Amino acid sequence: MSPKVERRFLLFLLAILLALAPAAPGTWRPSDGPGVSTGSPAQESARPQYTGPGSCASTSCHGSVKPRSETRVLQDEYSTWVVKDRHSKAYDALAGPVGVRMARILGLGEPQKAPRCLACHALDVPAAERARTFDLSEGVSCESCHGPASQWLGRHTTKEWESLSGADKARYGMYDTADAIRRAEKCLTCHLGNSEKFVDHELIAAGHPDLFFELDSFSAVMPRHWKQPTEKDPWQGVREWGTGQAVQLRASLERLGARARGKVWPEYAELQCFACHHNLTRAEDSWRQERGYPGRRPGNAPWNASRYAVFRELARQVDADLAGKLDAEMAKLWETMSHLSPGRDAVVTQAESAAAIIEPIAARLNGQAYDAPLTLRLLQRICAQADSIAGQGERAAEQAAMALQSLYIAYSRNAKPANAEEVRAAINELFRLLENPSNYHPSRFAAALRKIATLLR
Repeated sequence: MSPKVERRFLLFLLAILLALAPAAPGTWRPSDGPGVSTGSPAQESARPQYTGPGSCASTSCHGSVKPRSETRVLQDEYSTWVVKDRHSKAYDALAGPVGVRMARILGLGEPQKAPRCLACHALDVPAAERARTFDLSEGVSCESCHGPASQWLGRHTTKEWESLSGADKARYGMYDTADAIRRAEKCLTCHLGNSEKFVDHELIAAGHPDLFFELDSFSAVMPRHWKQPTEKDPWQGVREWGTGQAVQLRASLERLGARARGKVWPEYAELQCFACHHNLTRAEDSWRQERGYPGRRPGNAPWNASRYAVFRELARQVDADLAGKLDAEMAKLWETMSHLSPGRDAVVTQAESAAAIIEPIAARLNGQAYDAPLTLRLLQRICAQADSIAGQGERAAEQAAMALQSLYIAYSRNAKPANAEEVRAAINELFRLLENPSNYHPSRFAAALRKIATLLR
């Protein structure tokens, strides 16, 4: 038995002992009512602590080997995470050849001790917030998303807990992952980054992959360890996709503004990577040379606005007026970012103006009623912008491919079109065209999008 497996087994035993132990004086019981604690003021004001995933591992909690359909939750969440979810291996990845090489290049020492790496590859919280059962090596674990469990671990097993709102649960440290906006915001703290943890041009040059994100697709690949409420909302996947699109665009604008205020500016990671990193020796190898550089000088890499390429079509479908205002603000930001040395203040102002418009659109998308006609319209609109999206480069094409896949999964499941397999094969071709970004060519990707357009019905 490896040290990590042995440790998880010991934590599992501890979780059982805690579950069987009698309630200590001052703990919350169901009879106390929702949101009520009999603990002392000192106990309630204490900083919440992270207890580690072992506290979730009991088979009667979230450690079942098989999902239990008869219960409100699957109860195999811990098992799914530890066996199938890459988040559980995030810390271990730092000790792999890529992590070690990057740390050597950047002069970070041991990557599993470097705060810059641990910020996203582990739950690197202050020592005062770590319970005795906490271990940094567990990687990105339960509390990375759900919040420190010390004040809600016992409470959340009661019936009364379910009557509490997300805001009430947050008082005890539990993060509201049920809300798609909040969940996307949590994911994007690492899968996009913010002012405190991020992947910049230096990290990418050292070997870290560039970051991209799409909430519904990433949730499916995770894989999901929660029940999708498809019996109540068969279009839940479309809701998650749309809401995630809005939140990631807003977060990218907030990150852009933060970088414009930072020490390094311009930050090249905000630009289109392959505008520079491609073959320039022969014109026939460079579709950019063949096309030219409309609106900018050669050598001036354009801003990576890929997170807007698809979202603009969605915004137009749900609120044409706000979409028009957002288009205008994004055009101004594009113009500002097209200069060789974009002014910091202008970038901050334009990014904030655009981000403010997205807030009500995100709320609208989260509460929007989705159906087959709307989903089909979105699929058709994305394909109709084949040349525009493809011409914006690899990252925009990537967003289009993920969007079509996510939307069509929901559409085919509910509308049951006769040619579903043919459409899926055509969407898979988009991903094949993106396998090697250096070989990407917009005309081929646009042609593949137009083919999908002819199949949609």
